[in-house]
Amino acid sequence: MSNNQGAKTQRLISLDALRGFDMFWIISGEGLIHALAKTTNWPAFLWMSAQLHHTEWNGITFYDMIFPLFLFIAGVSMPYSMHRKITDAGCEHAYQLSSSKKREIYLGMLRRAVILVFLGVVVNGLFKFNGVENTRFASVLGRIGLAWFFAGIIYLNFNLKGQIFWFAGLLLGYWAAMMLIPVPGYGAGVLTMEGSLESYIDRLLLPGRLHDRIHDPEGILSTIPAIGTALLGVFAGQFLKSTDARWSMLKKGLLLLVAGLVLIALGSLWDLNFPINKRLWTSSFVLYVGGFSLLFLAVFYLIIDVAGYRKWAFPFVLIGSNSILIYMAAEGMVDLLHTANYIFGGAIQYATPNWQPVFVALSVIVVQLTLLYFLYRNKLFLKI
Repeated sequence: MSNNQGAKTQRLISLDALRGFDMFWIISGEGLIHALAKTTNWPAFLWMSAQLHHTEWNGITFYDMIFPLFLFIAGVSMPYSMHRKITDAGCEHAYQLSSSKKREIYLGMLRRAVILVFLGVVVNGLFKFNGVENTRFASVLGRIGLAWFFAGIIYLNFNLKGQIFWFAGLLLGYWAAMMLIPVPGYGAGVLTMEGSLESYIDRLLLPGRLHDRIHDPEGILSTIPAIGTALLGVFAGQFLKSTDARWSMLKKGLLLLVAGLVLIALGSLWDLNFPINKRLWTSSFVLYVGGFSLLFLAVFYLIIDVAGYRKWAFPFVLIGSNSILIYMAAEGMVDLLHTANYIFGGAIQYATPNWQPVFVALSVIVVQLTLLYFLYRNKLFLKI
């Protein structure tokens, strides 16, 4: 595929595959690895199982990267999803759009953000309503919607230089606020669950129930650096979509690899002063996980879109094409485990007891992929 052909592609296959790879670990991959680790006790599976748990506070595991990687991917998609609206208006860049055209796009973005916020509260148990005080309003889907929305506002109104200034300002501003603004009873720069400014603002302003009673990992203040995570994706998307003849697809993929390593190094350095912490979504966390997000994107892009090896990624494409739908199903909206047990339970009971959890986990994956394949073949996608 030539560089120009790649630039015209409005949907990167590697991006759908990476989105599916990311979502796979949430919907069923972690269950399979945990079962294999327990059954086999093999060091490789034990290590992978340990990586599929969140860190309690400071530090990082692979599982901590899944959510920000998804938000990063949403940012990468933005220049592609808005491409037609920009070109139809006779513009080369989003910030060149007229005010009336931008307002039209804003309304669509706002609608998507509101729907994601609502679906996030549904996943939290809205329909089991037990009073506002027992309802958790912050959510993973809500943060994706809000951070993506504000990143989109920046993308539509500033050129690349301005977007970079916003990115730096968000991360530096969040760091300064967390380190310099005193919290009553704790003082400034206290980065504990109880004493951090982020937790204090959640207790003060966030309605309903917090995830950890005194803190919410998807709270108000930490949504600000999450916008930076989405912007990193926007930067990558603009670069991949560029038609500059100096940058072949291979060179683009390799530069993404280098940029990822640089961000990981910068995040590690900042960790010395502002610890890498997913629950606080610290600025060092944004850089560090953003670096790994670029590495994942580069690898998938080089293998799938550059080298053309695509067939192996088809199961991930199935997941990535309907990611929100399967996420909500996995979060309890549909009992796929019951369906898997109904179909495969009779056969699984003949396996040795210690291996039965492994086959149960595999049966859930089979049911999920079968459902997703049916939707994919019939072009049924949950679009928000």
